[in-house]
Amino acid sequence: MGSDHISDSIALTPARPQVPWRQFFCDEVGRREFICSGGASVLSMILATLLAGSKPVRAETVTGSLPELDRVAVRIVIDSYQFAVAPSRKLPNLDVQHFGWGLSDKPPRKTLVSEFGLAMHVESRRGNETRNVLVDFGFTPEALLNNASLLGIDPAAIDALVLSHGHQDHFGGLVGFLQAHSGKLKPKLPLFVGGEGCFCAREWTAPPARGNFGVINRKALEEADLAVTVAERPALVADHAVATGQIGQKTFEKVLSPSAMTIGFERGVGCYPDRLSEAERSAPVVPDQFQHEIATAFNLKGRGLVVLTSCSHRGVVNAIRQAQAASGVERIHAVIGGFHLAPYQEDYVRDTVKALQEIDPTYVVPLHCTGEPFYEIARAAMPTKLLRGYTGTRLVFEA
Repeated sequence: MGSDHISDSIALTPARPQVPWRQFFCDEVGRREFICSGGASVLSMILATLLAGSKPVRAETVTGSLPELDRVAVRIVIDSYQFAVAPSRKLPNLDVQHFGWGLSDKPPRKTLVSEFGLAMHVESRRGNETRNVLVDFGFTPEALLNNASLLGIDPAAIDALVLSHGHQDHFGGLVGFLQAHSGKLKPKLPLFVGGEGCFCAREWTAPPARGNFGVINRKALEEADLAVTVAERPALVADHAVATGQIGQKTFEKVLSPSAMTIGFERGVGCYPDRLSEAERSAPVVPDQFQHEIATAFNLKGRGLVVLTSCSHRGVVNAIRQAQAASGVERIHAVIGGFHLAPYQEDYVRDTVKALQEIDPTYVVPLHCTGEPFYEIARAAMPTKLLRGYTGTRLVFEA
């Protein structure tokens, strides 16, 4: 793996006013110099530890606040199901566009594929600048390739890839997507991950059945000429967004670990023990605590953050607080993604809804692993904020 291209994270100087939870997260993850000092920081020592001799591609150091965007359009490329005849609608500063059928002047042969997994495409605009980011990749390459084609996503236009965590239902389509579009993607296309734990082999240990839950083919990433970017701390993504860095855990939220990590690297796959935390490498197999999980956030001008939580194994509230700390922006305009509440008891789900009400986002869009109990409780508690999204839905947020 000496030829991996891996870069470190980018320092962001938070805007004022300070986020109330900002100090809390700086203390929790030891980020006082990185986020709280207000200066640029290059993580050369951390990088050297992570890479163990690999050649880094250093990301540009940034000072100042997270860029304010004129538009953020989030397309749900893969989710658990599609409702093809859902009507589109317009809301204040938001256009909700549901996708129907893949129809043409010929008999239909393809339609969108839904599966247990998540993939999202974001097109953001600032003035004349446009950026395209693909966040997570679903369970299978067949679904990702089929849906990306039907939805008109141009692989050559993608500026960055983000993988929220190392579960098959989020990385499963990645390698097939890269191989199918070999030669079309931008050279040294960055792939943001939250840490080495993303690459550990995993077994599903929760109901309904135990079994192999996949491992990322690192050699395929190298062959695709990706710049694998370790974002343990906040990192600027394609000049428009921020990868939050690893998500601290200080709220009431708890990790229910549905998987176990196998520690070790063999035959080109797996994770290097010396790049993991001491707790993670304490045994050959450890329950997954998702220390490597990250979220992605965009700063919509005058509205606040659009936060893509992806799966929220560390807690959706913790993910939001981390996005606030990473960006210096307190106001939350939208929270989109899996909230990982399906396995929890109703009281826990109600506590989450209450915490979201206190954060007071303009819109909440539950996807993937959130579960129907959350939707039912949230619809009663905040009916004007809750939106339904499906495979193919496009949410266009305007400043």
